[in-house]
Amino acid sequence: MNINKLIIKILSISIIILTLKSCGIYRKTDAREFPPEPEKRVQKNLEEGRGFRIFDDKNKGGGTFEFASSNEMWRASLDIIDFMPLISADYGGGLIITDWYGDENQKNESVKISIRFLTNEIRSDALEITVFTKQCNTPTNCKIQKSDTKIENELKIAILKQAAKYKKDIVENTPKRQKRTLSSINPGG
Repeated sequence: MNINKLIIKILSISIIILTLKSCGIYRKTDAREFPPEPEKRVQKNLEEGRGFRIFDDKNKGGGTFEFASSNEMWRASLDIIDFMPLISADYGGGLIITDWYGDENQKNESVKISIRFLTNEIRSDALEITVFTKQCNTPTNCKIQKSDTKIENELKIAILKQAAKYKKDIVENTPKRQKRTLSSINPGG
């Protein structure tokens, strides 16, 4: 029994030593490399990936991915096609695919939409929309074809208008101090 306790103590001490060794208990540093103000030190550590903030109330821009709820193009696209069931909505990949949707009045015809985001900016070339139509004579005899560009253009215009409205609302409701920060982060917006 004493041997078991001894083995447990040795293992515990070994684990503690290995864990503390990887922490780098002592590291020689040069005080000239670190700013004297605590806020600047914290910011520098965050930029270098050495720390994190739990309650960060500052508006951060930048980064490749923002939350989907803050992207005007993404929100506008989902709002415009909200009546259609979705198969896939991948924000990271920038792709929305709807399921086949048919109107009650036209039971033999259904529509499927694919929206690909090429950029987060509100521009006409930021979206690639493809609309497919499916016409069925019988449940097993269906013809699928790419729809005309008129529907695609109407969808694109509707999405761009809605995204521009969302962007305008954000700009109008942002305090002036944050507007300067946002404009320095996103010079195009």
